[in-house]
Amino acid sequence: MSQNFQPPAPDSFTEAPAAPAPARTGNLGLGIVAAVVAALVAAGAYGGIMNAIDREVGYAAAGVGLLVGLAAGKIGGRNPVLPVVAAVLSLGAVYLGQLFFIALVLADYGNVGIGEVLSEAGVSGLNDVWKESMDAMSFLFLAIGGFVAFGSAKKVSD
Repeated sequence: MSQNFQPPAPDSFTEAPAAPAPARTGNLGLGIVAAVVAALVAAGAYGGIMNAIDREVGYAAAGVGLLVGLAAGKIGGRNPVLPVVAAVLSLGAVYLGQLFFIALVLADYGNVGIGEVLSEAGVSGLNDVWKESMDAMSFLFLAIGGFVAFGSAKKVSD
């Protein structure tokens, strides 16, 4: 015996697809922390590069800005404050890199360790040497680092 069975017709009501997840807005605090860490690492690398080649290089200052801006924008997300923070931190990183370069040169010249230079001269002594050695190119490198940091933080967060 066979029965004639027909499956039920589909309902006219179908469920709507689930709403997409909200866009990730990022974390301002985490973005700033990442930018500070990137700025400290970049400052050390910038001073070391300058010491290795015995001069300042604009590409290295741009690299400092790029690293700081990428860290801030990628981790921090689309916050309008982050590009400004990245630019300021990049200026500080290029400055610290220049101070580190001066400390490395003094350590090489005096045939002592970097710790002894930092303990004897201190940051104020290094800053005095930095002020005496400043020229237009040093300010240009500071500006390049800040400009690249602002642009990269803004671009990567879009």
